[in-house]
Amino acid sequence: MQVLSSLTHRAARRAVSAAAAAALACVVWGSAQAAAQSLFSPAILVNEKAITYYELEQREQFLALLGAPGNASEEARRALIEERLKDRAISEAGIEVTPEEIEEGIAEFAARADLTGEEFVQALNEGGVELQTFRDFVKDGIGWREFIRARFLARARPTDAEIDRALGADGNAGGVRVLLSEIIMPITPQTLEEVRQRAERISQVTSPAAFSEEARRYSATNTASNGGRMNWIPITDLPAQLRPQILALSPNEVTGPIALPNAVALFQLRDIAETEVSAPTFSAIEYAAYYIPGGRSEAALAEAARVQARVDTCDDLYGVALGQPEDVLDRGSLPPAEIPQDIAVELAKLDEGEISTALTRANGQTLVLLMLCGRTATLNEDATREQVANALLQQRLNAFATSYIDQLRADALIIEND
Repeated sequence: MQVLSSLTHRAARRAVSAAAAAALACVVWGSAQAAAQSLFSPAILVNEKAITYYELEQREQFLALLGAPGNASEEARRALIEERLKDRAISEAGIEVTPEEIEEGIAEFAARADLTGEEFVQALNEGGVELQTFRDFVKDGIGWREFIRARFLARARPTDAEIDRALGADGNAGGVRVLLSEIIMPITPQTLEEVRQRAERISQVTSPAAFSEEARRYSATNTASNGGRMNWIPITDLPAQLRPQILALSPNEVTGPIALPNAVALFQLRDIAETEVSAPTFSAIEYAAYYIPGGRSEAALAEAARVQARVDTCDDLYGVALGQPEDVLDRGSLPPAEIPQDIAVELAKLDEGEISTALTRANGQTLVLLMLCGRTATLNEDATREQVANALLQQRLNAFATSYIDQLRADALIIEND
C-alpha cells in the first residue's frame, strides 16, 4: 500500500508538473504570438497593400547602416510607400525582375562600398538587416528603372541637335517650357483662414478666364493687372519642388494651394511645349533683397517705386541702403536648390536688373524689393558627346519619374495606423 501510495503521489506530482509546464508554454507561446502579430501587422496600407512594422524597422535599420541623410524613420516610411506604388505600376506593366538581375544589382550596389556582394550582405546581416530586405530594395530599384525607361525613353532621348547645343558653354539641359498664370496671395495671422479657404476654392477653377479674374482681385504679384498671366518660361527656371506639380497638370488645371512664407500660391497651366532650343541650367543665381517696412501699405509701395526708379543694377542698392542698418539689404549668390521657394518663383520671372515687389516678410509687415543680379551657367566644356547625351537622357528620365511617382501618390489611398 505504501509503495502504491508513493507511486500515486509521484504520478500526481508529475501530472501537476506537466500541467504547469503546459500552462507556461501556452503563456510563452501566446506572448510570442502577440509580439509576432504586432510586429507583422500592417503599419501602413497603400491601396490596400500592407507595409508591416517589421518592414519599417528593417528599412530604418538599413538606412541607418548606409548612413543615409535625414530622419531614418521618416525616410523609411516615405521609401516604402513609394515602393508599394512602384510595385503596382511595375506589375501592371508586366515587368518581371529575374534572380540574375537581382544578383547583379546586389553586386553593383556593394561595389560602391568597395565590397563584394557576399561581403556587403554579411555586413548588413551583422547590423541586423536581413538579406530579403536588401533583395527587395534592389528588386524595386531595378524594376522601377525598367518601367521608367519603357514608358518614357522615347520622349526623353535627346536629338543630335540638342546634344550639340548642350555641348556649348551655356550648359543646356532640356527643352520643356510652360505657359502659366499665377495667383500669389499674402497672408497674415488674421487672414490665414480666409485666404486658405479662398485658395482651396480657386484650385478647383478650370477656366483661364475665371482664374484671371481671381488673379485681378486677389493676387499681389506684378502680373495681377494682366490676370496673372506669365510669359513662356523654361521649366528649369522654376524651383525644383514646383516642377513636378506643374508637369502633372493638364492644360487649364490648377495646382493645389502652395504654402510660401507669408503667402499662398496657385498656378494654372495654360500650355506646355518642347522647344528647339534647350534651356540652360545654372550653378548659381545672384540676387538682392531690400526690405521696406510697412508691408503692402501705400507708403511702402510708394517707397518701393521710388527706389526702383533710382536703381539699374544690384550695386545701386548699396547707395539706397547707405546709412541704414546692415540687415536692410541682403545680397548673395546661391545654388538654385538652396534659394527659398517664393524667392525662386519670383526670380524665374525676372531678367538681370529687373525687380519684383510681390513678396513680404515678418508676417506681412515688411515689403521685399527683390532684384535679380545675374545667373551663372553650368558649363559642359569638358564633357564628351556621349556623356552629354547620357546626362540629358538621365535628367529627363528623372524628371518624368519624379512627376509620375508624385501623380501615383496623389491618386493613392494611403492609411497610416500610427
